[in-house]
Amino acid sequence: MESKREQAMVGLFVLVATALLVATMFALGGAFGASGISYRAQFKNAGGLEAGSIVRYAGIKVGRLEKLRIDEKDPRRIEMTFSVARTTPVKADSVAKIASLSALGENYLELLAGTPEKPIAPAGTLLPSKEFVGISDLTDTLNDLGPKAQTLVENLNSRVVELKVTLQRVNDLLNDKNRANISAAVGNVNALLGEDRPLLHSTLKHMDETTAKLPAVLDDFKKTAARADETLAKLNTMLGENRTDLHAAIVGLRKTMAQASVLIGQLGRTTTANADNLDEMMDNIRILTENLKDFTEEIKTRPYSLIRSTAAPDHVPGKPVKPGKP
Repeated sequence: MESKREQAMVGLFVLVATALLVATMFALGGAFGASGISYRAQFKNAGGLEAGSIVRYAGIKVGRLEKLRIDEKDPRRIEMTFSVARTTPVKADSVAKIASLSALGENYLELLAGTPEKPIAPAGTLLPSKEFVGISDLTDTLNDLGPKAQTLVENLNSRVVELKVTLQRVNDLLNDKNRANISAAVGNVNALLGEDRPLLHSTLKHMDETTAKLPAVLDDFKKTAARADETLAKLNTMLGENRTDLHAAIVGLRKTMAQASVLIGQLGRTTTANADNLDEMMDNIRILTENLKDFTEEIKTRPYSLIRSTAAPDHVPGKPVKPGKP
């Protein structure tokens, strides 16, 4: 009898322990309590996640990944369906990404908090996501960057060589002799500035005085400009009042110039037509001038020729003068 009782107690203990174990498993799996809300997210790479993986919100465990499937519309995408506790404030702009707590830790699905102004995302919403970058992706990127890095290193080496050459040239330029010359030049400049300091001070003083007089000069210039504007206005008014007379005068001047042009043309034609007569007239005038010149010389040498046709006889002293023949 006691043996049956002991067996019954052992069986009851096993049943209770089994029930507690099952309850613990369901509790850990989230089967008890309030039911969760399901959401979706898509990635190009699942990052090793599988059904049952942890879902965290801002680092806090809030649910689990329910299932993964290849998107029928785009086979390059992996769609993940996950559920979170109803108290989780998943906003419409919350972002899903694959993360890890450490470099060697397992990956999990992380939900980033959205903005407070956005509404809570309805169940079944496809949340925006950030692509997962795995070690293989980093390795591929590094492999792609390898040739570029090699080229960059070669360029840096060539630049280093050029820099060494430049430094060597600078060192050659700044040798002891050139440094001494530079020091002497700086000393000469300092000495020159010291000698000309009073002159510079005087020049600056004159500049200050000139600057002080500039306002008065500007005022005079403004007054002169005002007078010039007034004069131009009066001149414009005068031109406006006498515009008719000026126009008539200009028209008359144009007519006069036209008549003068016609007269000049006629004079030119007359001159051209009488060119031969003018040449003959000029020859006659030239001959007449020569004859007048000869006659003048004759009068100067023999003025008596105006009265007599022959020259008077020479007078001998003591003899009477005989009258000449007429």
